[in-house]
Amino acid sequence: MTNTEHLGHFQTIEFRRYTIKEGKRKQFACYFENFFPEAFQQIGAIACGQFFERENPAGFTWIRGFKNIDARATINAAFYYGPLWKEHSATMNELMIDSDNVLLLKPLSSERAVTILPAVDPVNELKGAEGVVVAQIFPVKAGDVEAFALEVEKTFARYRIAGVREAGVLISLDVPNNFPQLPFRTDGPYLVWLGIIKDDQIMEKQFHPLVESCLPSLSATGLLRGAPELVVLDPTFRSRLRWLPEWQQ
Repeated sequence: MTNTEHLGHFQTIEFRRYTIKEGKRKQFACYFENFFPEAFQQIGAIACGQFFERENPAGFTWIRGFKNIDARATINAAFYYGPLWKEHSATMNELMIDSDNVLLLKPLSSERAVTILPAVDPVNELKGAEGVVVAQIFPVKAGDVEAFALEVEKTFARYRIAGVREAGVLISLDVPNNFPQLPFRTDGPYLVWLGIIKDDQIMEKQFHPLVESCLPSLSATGLLRGAPELVVLDPTFRSRLRWLPEWQQ
């Protein structure tokens, strides 16, 4: 498997959930994947993965990583004021209804950063990205993120035992918006867990029942301010985050 260590570590993460016009989601993904991932990588950011939200036919989600919060400002300026976006912005914006549903996050610890997998191999992955990615979004009470992270760790361990590959544990990054042209939500804090599952059978028979069985105990902690949201994400053709049989945790 291609080595990605040279890409470095990404400590500032945008979890971006777009609403696309009816019937236009595949078209949007095609433009996105053909023009943008390498452009971000070339200037020091990374498209960690991009997905179709399974339960929302208008939902296109992608995860973008920056080395740090200062890089978010400089790289976004370089991209959105640059020639590539100027050429394609009208087409992309015409396909979108909303692009402001964004969580600004950071890894819970250096070991829980978003996993950066190699780009899809155009020779050996002819079917494109496979598997299922899941994001569990926990709305945590202010001041209780660290306490909740300790409480939920047993749940995440059970997910891993069930065959789900953890791909990151992230928490809200509470800083001023240093690139105001791209807003992000300020209704946190949140804790976001990412996982990768081999197929729908494992998800339905093992993961979903486990999620349901764990929810009562998590609610009983008194550390949440609302019900967790589980977002099932189908990787688009070139999504880095996907199931890779040779990926060893």
